[in-house]
Amino acid sequence: MNETLRFDVLVVGGGLVGSSTALMLARRGLKVGLFERRYCGAQASGVNYGGVRRQGRLAEQLPLAVRARRIWDRLPELVGTDGEFVVSGHLRLARSVADLAALEAYAQMANPFGLDLQLLSGPTFRRRYPWLGAAALGGSLCPGDGHANPRVVSPAFARAARAAGADVREQTAVTNIVYAGERFVVEARHDSGAMIEARADWLVNAAGAWGNTVAGYFGESIPMEPIYPNMWVTEPLPYFIDHNLGVYGGGIYARQVARGNVVIGGGRGSGDGEYAQPLTETTRTVMRAACGLLPRLKDALLLRSWTGVEGSTPDDNPVIGFSRTTPRLLHAFGFSGGGFLLAPGVGQVLSDLVVDGATSTPIDAFSIERFGLARGG
Repeated sequence: MNETLRFDVLVVGGGLVGSSTALMLARRGLKVGLFERRYCGAQASGVNYGGVRRQGRLAEQLPLAVRARRIWDRLPELVGTDGEFVVSGHLRLARSVADLAALEAYAQMANPFGLDLQLLSGPTFRRRYPWLGAAALGGSLCPGDGHANPRVVSPAFARAARAAGADVREQTAVTNIVYAGERFVVEARHDSGAMIEARADWLVNAAGAWGNTVAGYFGESIPMEPIYPNMWVTEPLPYFIDHNLGVYGGGIYARQVARGNVVIGGGRGSGDGEYAQPLTETTRTVMRAACGLLPRLKDALLLRSWTGVEGSTPDDNPVIGFSRTTPRLLHAFGFSGGGFLLAPGVGQVLSDLVVDGATSTPIDAFSIERFGLARGG
């Protein structure tokens, strides 16, 4: 059976960015469709580490991060769940004197954005965090950051979008897109075999690691590579990690949930751009380093390891904003592993662009124009 649909805005991709965008637009009274080829929140948005942090981001991301962070405090009223969001603080650790100096320089840059970064080292640091190993010399604490459960948060935004009136279609793969006249004509196929044709005034490309597929219909693919962040979780342990932890220079991050399980990430898994799997050698390498920072992990049993597929850009910044080739086409992809906090803010920004034609949040650094003309992904 064929079906013909008509929308003000059609969002391609049901991850946290796409679902947030659909929700924000529906709440502003637009007729919104969302097509997701699998299940909403089941890709990178639902299998990431779950860090809700502003600290450590590039300077150009901070205005958007600050806007997004305010939305996280409203999750229960916005999507009907707190998503296990905990304002734990984010502690970014230093393993050398040079790291400490870099954290101090970062704080001078970031604190005008309201992060309230607090630098700790020496005996004061050791007394406050006796559970940290000798590998940690100090750190920078962002009290207002935290962590959440992506498996709860991401699907919740899709459900909220549907409740707000968006037509959310899962297991619906886009097979062709044409800009015809002053609207987009999108062909899609449901897993049942049913064919769908959708016409929309606006199109939002929120296809994540597959954003180049959508961008390619309009001659503006970017140089983006797939990455496969490696993560794992331990058995429940007595609670000891106060904060969401990161390390200057990257490579290790960890948080402990209320049940006692420690979620750890670092390094990369493997994949083919479509599917991914964790790597045992990566787990061993990162866990050795993690035990140097968190000695209580030494005898912990790992219960599960996983990864996902994310798109990474050369400058680690996402693409957010208007197409350079096609009117009323908006892109929001290539978040390079850092989109979880940002996504609700991105949804608000894109709704601003559709409804108002502009946004108060600076996004020029994320323009697709920075990559020049169409190039291979």
